[in-house]
Amino acid sequence: MAFKSFESFDINMLPFFNGGDFMFLDSLAVLLTSGYTWIPLYIALVLLVVKNNGKLSHIFFILLCALLCVFLSGGIDDLFVKPYFARLRPIDDPVSRHFVNEICGYRPSGYSFFSAHAANTMSIAVFVSLLVRSRTLTISMLLWSLTNCWTRLYLAVHYLSDVITGIIWGAVVGFLVFIFFIYVYKKVTPKIVYISTQYTSTGYKCTDVNFVLNILALTIVVVLILVPYFN
Repeated sequence: MAFKSFESFDINMLPFFNGGDFMFLDSLAVLLTSGYTWIPLYIALVLLVVKNNGKLSHIFFILLCALLCVFLSGGIDDLFVKPYFARLRPIDDPVSRHFVNEICGYRPSGYSFFSAHAANTMSIAVFVSLLVRSRTLTISMLLWSLTNCWTRLYLAVHYLSDVITGIIWGAVVGFLVFIFFIYVYKKVTPKIVYISTQYTSTGYKCTDVNFVLNILALTIVVVLILVPYFN
């Protein structure tokens, strides 16, 4: 009975998030949900790490931890969790598909529980935020992740519980990977406290952080410009 109530709640929440009434938002959601859209952001984050870590071993270790975030959050989800639960996406489920609109022909393959988009983006957002320690970057990265989560609900490719579970799992993974990073990093690197206004508390140049923020903002602007031309 409890499970049926839970399923009913998920289905009832679908129309609240699902789009289809506004062409601009429909196209915007499809563009924002694409991993290709965020390639400039990923490159900017890699450059941030490269420019602010002198040793190649440090750079590779940080990038390895970032990849570990993706594997533990979305990779395990796609390889084990989704096949185990085999929950159909709302647009594929025989019951819930009558309550949602398919947006711009967007119909990804795979199962619904839980959202790898939510888990991946949140794990990266949490890891990067703890790594750099910039309030503005933290807020921006979390909003970036939540924007990706919104697109999955808007496009009706996940239920609300799929996204919430993905957010929680991604946050846990990002935090645990950072703890692992700190544990190893302290073994080989002396602790340095940065008090200059030119650096974050973990030694990242504010100008380099601003570069990442500018790339993120520019990407969004470009997407908004391209929306009217997207079919």
